[in-house]
Amino acid sequence: MDLNSASTIVLQVLTQATSQDTAVLKPAEEQLKQWETQPGFYSVLLNIFTNHSLDVNVRWLAVLYFKNGIDRYWRRVAPHALSEEEKTTLRAGLIANFNEPVNQIATQISVLIAKVARVDCPRQWPELIPTLLESVKVQDDLQQHRALLTLYHVTKTLASKRLAADRKLFYDLTSGIYSFACSLWNHHTDTFLQQICTGNETGATNSLERTLLSLKVLRKLTVHGFVEPHWNAEVMGFLHAVFERLKQFLECSRSIRAENLCRDRVEKTIILFTKVLLDFLDQHPFSFTSLIQRSLEFAVSYVFTEAGEGIVFEQFIVQCMNLIKMIVKNYAYKPSKNIEDSSPETLEAHKIKAAFFTYPTLMEICRRLVTHYFLLTKEELTMWEEDPEGFTVEETGGDSWKYSLRPCTEVLFIDIFHEYNQTLAPVLLEMVHSLQGSTNIEDTNAILIKDAVYNAVGLAAYELFDSVDFDQWFKNQLLAELQVSHNRYKPIRRRVIWLIGQWISVKFKSDLRPVLYQTICNLLQDQDLVVRIETATTLKLTVDDFEFRTDQFLPYLESMFTLLFKLLQEVTECDTKMHVLHVLSCVIERVNIQIQPYVGCLVQYLPLLWKQSEEHNMLRCAILTTLVHLVQGLGADSKNLYPFLLPVIQLSTDVTQPPHVYLLEDGLELWLVTLENSPCLTPELLRIFQNMPALLELSSENLKNCFKIINAYIFLSSSEFLQMYASVLCQSFCSLLKDITTEGQVQVLKSDQILGNMIEMWVDRMDNITQPERRKLSALALLSLLPSLNTVIQDKFCGIINISVEGLHDVMTEDAEAGTYKDCMLMAHFEQPKVTDDEEPPTEQDKRKKLLALKDPVHTVSLQQFIYEKLKAQQELLGEQGFQALMETVDTEIVAQLQEFLQGF
Repeated sequence: MDLNSASTIVLQVLTQATSQDTAVLKPAEEQLKQWETQPGFYSVLLNIFTNHSLDVNVRWLAVLYFKNGIDRYWRRVAPHALSEEEKTTLRAGLIANFNEPVNQIATQISVLIAKVARVDCPRQWPELIPTLLESVKVQDDLQQHRALLTLYHVTKTLASKRLAADRKLFYDLTSGIYSFACSLWNHHTDTFLQQICTGNETGATNSLERTLLSLKVLRKLTVHGFVEPHWNAEVMGFLHAVFERLKQFLECSRSIRAENLCRDRVEKTIILFTKVLLDFLDQHPFSFTSLIQRSLEFAVSYVFTEAGEGIVFEQFIVQCMNLIKMIVKNYAYKPSKNIEDSSPETLEAHKIKAAFFTYPTLMEICRRLVTHYFLLTKEELTMWEEDPEGFTVEETGGDSWKYSLRPCTEVLFIDIFHEYNQTLAPVLLEMVHSLQGSTNIEDTNAILIKDAVYNAVGLAAYELFDSVDFDQWFKNQLLAELQVSHNRYKPIRRRVIWLIGQWISVKFKSDLRPVLYQTICNLLQDQDLVVRIETATTLKLTVDDFEFRTDQFLPYLESMFTLLFKLLQEVTECDTKMHVLHVLSCVIERVNIQIQPYVGCLVQYLPLLWKQSEEHNMLRCAILTTLVHLVQGLGADSKNLYPFLLPVIQLSTDVTQPPHVYLLEDGLELWLVTLENSPCLTPELLRIFQNMPALLELSSENLKNCFKIINAYIFLSSSEFLQMYASVLCQSFCSLLKDITTEGQVQVLKSDQILGNMIEMWVDRMDNITQPERRKLSALALLSLLPSLNTVIQDKFCGIINISVEGLHDVMTEDAEAGTYKDCMLMAHFEQPKVTDDEEPPTEQDKRKKLLALKDPVHTVSLQQFIYEKLKAQQELLGEQGFQALMETVDTEIVAQLQEFLQGF
């Protein structure tokens, strides 16, 4: 592509590609796609996006096309790869100057330079780093910033490479520029602090941006640029300087007005300082040893003493708590049980930790966590009132502890309590004892303190197993708390029922369960929605518990199920509906068929909920899970759900429908249990199998369930099913077999050899088969190879007879009166065993399997008769002389035993 003639037309097409009119946009995009592999195209793009007089949107698009082209065509081995000559020109052009005026475009240019550097630096692009280092020294503010931005992205990209050779190159790069990077960071940091002091807001903002970028560069170099960074004085000097700079920036943050835009950037820089420490600790725990004492002093001082008041902000507190947590939990700092097996580095780190975490320090941390950080805030209480469902979702935020203050404080409490259990248990118990009896409903602070302490007892449940008599506490204190119905006492009602849920699997007597179930029924009628939702959660934990007994639960089943269903209808948020559905599913799963009298209302509601949740696939997944348990509970009666159930299965397992991405796994499980519990094969059930061939083509992790579904159809009505789908299944299976490897195909071609090896292995491993049914089946299988002229089979004749005689010993019983033997595994009919209340009744498929078992050769074929007929057929095939020669290969003792079993034939 000639640059002079092409630039105008490429510019015109790029301009069209920024149009909002699809009639103009689509042809332009198609044309640009065709040019992607044309030589010279990227040189034209470079000229366009570096021309600052052109439209910003056109330049932006040119940068994006250039960046995408690097991913596809820059590497030498790529199809339609760029020529080395063009790449040389492009590399030079990219770093010719750093004067891009538009921030967004400047960032994209920096990113694409980093992408090229990932492939070419330093071997094909040795001038990149020196050019960047020279450019960050210039006086021009714009050029300095853009060069520094590029240096950061290049450093970040090179630091992410993990091959040994790449790591070595990055180590070499770091050693060459680390001193300069430290000087650069110190210079910009000092400049910013001076400008803040003199009130130069504009200058301070510019300097702060450079401070942030140079710190980002140093973070990557420090964390990833050294094998043993603790031996490098500059590295350790920088890390110790981080603490001083943190203090300066925290003071700076306090002095800057809240509305000042610079304050956000200062706080972002403070967080970046903490990330440097956290990353270094994560990657180099032993190199961090000399920083443990200072890190703990710093973090604890700001988070757990008055020193931090008026200075700290939420994300900084989270980072400090994460730093403490990582030091407390770090396995590198934990000595082995046998001290002699521990490294000197581990012992040194452990000694520093032990010296810091004294009793007064631990006690203060524990008390501050509970009575300060665990307290519900005004914002949380307001949310409880105005958006109760949103409040419950926030409270159960999952794996958000790194980013949110409340879960972070709770995780830190758990980790410290686990590590220093002996010291902290008495402290917490003293707090509990001070709160005995009901709390004045007019004293909001006292209510919140009790809520926080109960929260701590729940979080530390496993650690407090030997210290708390929870059953007595439940009877003497907690039950009474739950009966205080005043609206202001709802934090305690909600916390107590949550607390019981935490202890239910730790220590809770079985004979107290009925009292708890009645309490749950009462709380599911509480005036407060948050309390009702929390109660549902505790109910789930209760029925999921190992010591759950159905007989204790049944008297409360109708009431609970009705109240849960009412709650499901009442809540409006998708997440809350999913949660309540999950609780209902657990209850149905636990009581199984005994749910049948109470599910009518839910069965009528689920089709409406399914329709309402069309845009919420995760809620539909919860509905599918509920249906799985519902079908299992209803058994054969689940056929009444087919008008709703089968279209749901149809949609969930149809790979042409977009929702299948979310619904397929649960949809297949529902399909399977529906078949297993179906009393008969209906035309509608048969019809949805049309989804299966496409599912088999996916060859995904769901293939196993697909085969289970096919087997279920065969169990249900093999003739009808196979008459319609046998041909399609054969085609699908043949297609699946094409995936067999070349090695596998070679092995199949050696099948005479395979047969011999298989028989030999079968005979050798017969003792590993312990079930008499399986041993008889093995004997029948090997005997089925007879009669045969195949030399491989005749070579293994002795082994086949040995297995057969062993099988006769397993299954033959002597009829004393008749003096003959009979096969004890022959079965003419099958009696259905009685099912106890604690056992799950058999599904329709289980019954079908039992009936099919009556047709099993193990139960229909006499091994004694089968051996006689096979030996006779072999004798007729070989003739008397040949047969006798074959029998002589068998041990005389085995022959004698065989003759005894075959008396009368």
